[in-house]
Amino acid sequence: MEIKNPIVFNFSKVISNFFNPLVSLVIYFFYYSYRNYTWEQASKKFFPILLLLIIPTALWIYRNVKNGNYTNMDVSNRKQRHSLYIFIIIATVVFLGVDFYLHKEMDWTVFMLCILLILMQVSNFFIKSSMHTSLNIYVAALFFAIEPIIGMFWFLLSIVIGVTRVILKRHTPKEVFSGAGIAIFVSLIYLILVKAIIF
Repeated sequence: MEIKNPIVFNFSKVISNFFNPLVSLVIYFFYYSYRNYTWEQASKKFFPILLLLIIPTALWIYRNVKNGNYTNMDVSNRKQRHSLYIFIIIATVVFLGVDFYLHKEMDWTVFMLCILLILMQVSNFFIKSSMHTSLNIYVAALFFAIEPIIGMFWFLLSIVIGVTRVILKRHTPKEVFSGAGIAIFVSLIYLILVKAIIF
C-alpha cells in the first residue's frame, strides 16, 4: 500500500505512535482502576503493573534502541522481537507472581496477556505479526468486558491502527491480519471462558 498523501501519512504516524501497546494498556488499567477501586486500592493494583511491567518494558526497548540492538522503538525487525517477547513474558510472569502473593488471586487480565504474548512469540518464528494491532484488539476486549461501547469503539480504533501500520510500512497486510487473528482468539477465550468463570 503506497500512500503519498502527507496528511494521511502524518495522521497515521500520530495514531500509530500514540496508541502503541504500552500506552493502550496503561489507558485501560487506569480506567479500570478509576472505575473499580478507591485511590488507595488503585495504587496497590495499578502501581505494581506500572513498576513491574510497563516501565521495565519501556526501559528495555529504549535501552536496546540506544545500544543499537533494536532498529527502532517499534522493534520492527522480526529477529530483534524475539528478545523483546521473552523480556515482556518474563515481566508478566514476575508481575503475576508478585500480584498473587499480595492479593491471593490470579489476575486473569495479565494472565491472558501473557498467553497472547507467548502466541505472538511463537508466530514470530514464522511471521512478524503486528503487536500494535494484536494488543489493541485485546485492550478492546478488556474494555468490552466492563464497558461494551468503549470496547466496540476500541475495536474499530484497532482496525484503524492496523491500517496505519501498513501505511507506515511497519507491517504488511498479512502481518496485521496475523496479529489480529491471534488477538481475537485470545480475546474470545478471555470474554467467554474467563469472564464466565470469574464474574
